[in-house]
Amino acid sequence: MCDKHAAFPENVEPQCSRRRRVWELSQNSHCPLVGVALPLQALRRLVERVTGGRLLHDDYDIHVGAVSECALRNPLSEAIQKELERRYAAEVSRFRAAKSEEAVARLWAAAVAAGNVPGAFWAGLTHPRCTPGLEQRMCRDIHMVQHQAGACVRADMEKYKAAMAENGRLARELSRLQVRCQALQEEKAAQAERHERQSMAARAATIAKDTDIHNLRCELAQLQASVPELEARTRLANRVAQLESREQALRAQLAALKEERDAALAAGAAGAAGVAQAAAGGAMPARPATPPEPAEAPVRLFNRSVLCVGGRSGSVPVYRNAIERAGAQFAHHDGGLEDSAGQLDASLAAADLVICQTGCISHHAYWRVKDHCKRTGKRCIFIDNPSVSSLVRGLQDAAAPA
Repeated sequence: MCDKHAAFPENVEPQCSRRRRVWELSQNSHCPLVGVALPLQALRRLVERVTGGRLLHDDYDIHVGAVSECALRNPLSEAIQKELERRYAAEVSRFRAAKSEEAVARLWAAAVAAGNVPGAFWAGLTHPRCTPGLEQRMCRDIHMVQHQAGACVRADMEKYKAAMAENGRLARELSRLQVRCQALQEEKAAQAERHERQSMAARAATIAKDTDIHNLRCELAQLQASVPELEARTRLANRVAQLESREQALRAQLAALKEERDAALAAGAAGAAGVAQAAAGGAMPARPATPPEPAEAPVRLFNRSVLCVGGRSGSVPVYRNAIERAGAQFAHHDGGLEDSAGQLDASLAAADLVICQTGCISHHAYWRVKDHCKRTGKRCIFIDNPSVSSLVRGLQDAAAPA
């Protein structure tokens, strides 16, 4: 077994299988190994733990002191050995499969190409098949890698500065947008609150109107309950209005008849005076006066109720006058224009004779009248022309069998 404190002579391949320790490496390897394999913060913590106090030196002094201590076996070099073994155990395990210098060199070249040099540098330097030539080549490679890393760091710093400037611009833009968004949010909140107040006011107004409608309906129900037979009274009021209009028509007709009577009396008096003068003068009439034509016999329908269905509303008083002159009681229904169907049934049941004016009646009322008269055997006279003369002829036809 080889001495663990002896270094390899130049151009001599090691024959042992034990991995070398950090203090067994050449001094030219300590500086790149400590600088690359151990970050500065980790190295500072490691030295503070070994020395048992807080170091006030800068990073360069700590690096130089650690490199110097790695030349010999001491507590600090042993701590560095343990830290590197723990940190790069995976790389050491991967390099253990190499059985020759060429295999170690290939693994190192692959690590450099991949950019993963710290662990590969430690695993390659401490490998049993690492010769002084390979160690020197690895140190040269790590030196160039550090130069490239510095150039990359400078490029990264430029990118970092540009990114920081862009970040500042974006931060200012974000702040401006946040202020605008906050203003819009406050405006929308105020608008939503205003709409909510308007909606609440509208709901309150709707509830108030519904309450008023309910109260009015209750008052109407109370009034209808307090006034018994309100519908009957309404019909009676309409009947009174019809009777008043009929009375006015009769008064006008009476006045016209009085005028005709006075005129006839005056004409008769004048004729009598002429006859007297002719008799006094001995004159005789040339020929006898033509006897008057016999008057048409009046229609008599005493104690009978006549229902007139349909007809023009303006002719109702004339219909009433003609029927009541015949001694009958007059009843009228407009045939479904304004009067209800229930009133038509009641009027048909109370009538003794029905006169249906088919030209001024609805189809529903026509079939209702026809069906009622057919079922009850009640006489019904259908008149096509809604005139007074047609009504009088219908009354004469109705009174003829009697």
